[in-house]
Amino acid sequence: MKRKVVLTCAVTGDGPIHPNYPDYPVTPQQIARNCLDAAAAGASVVHIHGRNPETGEGDRSPAVFREIVDRIRAENTDVVINLTTGMGATFVPDPQDEGRAHPSTDVASAAERVRHVQDMRPEICTLDTTTMNLEGGIAGAPDCIFMNTPGTLAKMADLIRAAGTKPEIEAFNPGDILLAQNLMEKGHIDAPALFQICLGVKWSAPADAQTLLYMKSLLPEGAVWSAFGISRHQMPMVALSTILGGHCRVGLEDNIYLERGVFATNVQLVERASRIIRDLGCEVATPDEARNILRLKGVDA
Repeated sequence: MKRKVVLTCAVTGDGPIHPNYPDYPVTPQQIARNCLDAAAAGASVVHIHGRNPETGEGDRSPAVFREIVDRIRAENTDVVINLTTGMGATFVPDPQDEGRAHPSTDVASAAERVRHVQDMRPEICTLDTTTMNLEGGIAGAPDCIFMNTPGTLAKMADLIRAAGTKPEIEAFNPGDILLAQNLMEKGHIDAPALFQICLGVKWSAPADAQTLLYMKSLLPEGAVWSAFGISRHQMPMVALSTILGGHCRVGLEDNIYLERGVFATNVQLVERASRIIRDLGCEVATPDEARNILRLKGVDA
């Protein structure tokens, strides 16, 4: 029997949008439609951020997530839903005085960051066990820090467990895996843990074979893991993760190109990743197969 590979599609992020990209999913209707289309193309899981439908900026309000999820479930009750909890962790130092927060800072409490998870009780939500520098870029975004302290992560993990949701631990650097293991040892995260190894983000772990092998070696025994690469590293990481026995993630949150200068859609990225997985002798898991592999509770409560 061919090994089943769980394929996640991260349909939209919450960062600045490339000004030349056409029809980037912003409204709840657009985001839900991209999720549905990705699922129809073969994605086992859809990973979701919210955006303000008027401004396009990231929006973590439960109402936005509720509309997205309701629109998906109205047409598809099968695909596994994975909601972000990464929003509300952006500290922007004032460039004139880095001891002060710039007005664009968005740092929320653990309860605020998981309120939509408690409301919707999805099968999976992310838990970013990292703190890292992010450099400003598109649309004049300032330098900032993606900030997740151990205490806040412990509180979030407890609330996520109370919602009956499986945390997908997002690890951008080797130490993030060690922090997650510490949270497990203290009883905040249940074994077997689910990890997403995130590679190629600027100033974090690079997207190459050596790094993936090292971070994989740090995972706790019995962990289920997936990996993705940013931008041009997306498809090579699909191949490498599949070869090494992991699972995969693609989507516009991580990469907007099919090739240099050619914009991609979520469907095209899912189709290409699916082909790579099949060409390597595996098969893309159905949503129900993914639930069994990831040990999920079942369709969202």
